[in-house]
Amino acid sequence: MNLAHIGIAVKSLDESVPVFEKIFNVKAGEKEFVEGQKVNVRKIRLDNCDIELLEGTDPESPISKFIEKKGEGIHHVSFGVKDIQGNLDRIGDSGIKLINEKAVIGADEMLVAFLHPKSTNSVLMELTEPQTK
Repeated sequence: MNLAHIGIAVKSLDESVPVFEKIFNVKAGEKEFVEGQKVNVRKIRLDNCDIELLEGTDPESPISKFIEKKGEGIHHVSFGVKDIQGNLDRIGDSGIKLINEKAVIGADEMLVAFLHPKSTNSVLMELTEPQTK
């Protein structure tokens, strides 16, 4: 497992992206719409992990709800894995509550699944794995 990215909920990509570009002295990737999550994403690619800026596109989006409840800030921490389903089965069998028992498609067409923060000391954790073609 490795740290893949840190997801940060923002109200506006247009306002937030320039701030992060200045901090890290890099250009953000292109905007991507993830329909299943009703979110726009722009990534700041760094050497050791990415920063994923997330903007809700609908009031019912998990990101919009997060911002309404907690404000902008760190939303989740993502870990890259090999065999996402095997990891989900192992983690679920150990008693950790899963939000996704099966992976879904996320940003960059990656397989993603979330662990429930009620089981992870209030930290929303995501597992990611590239799809095999």
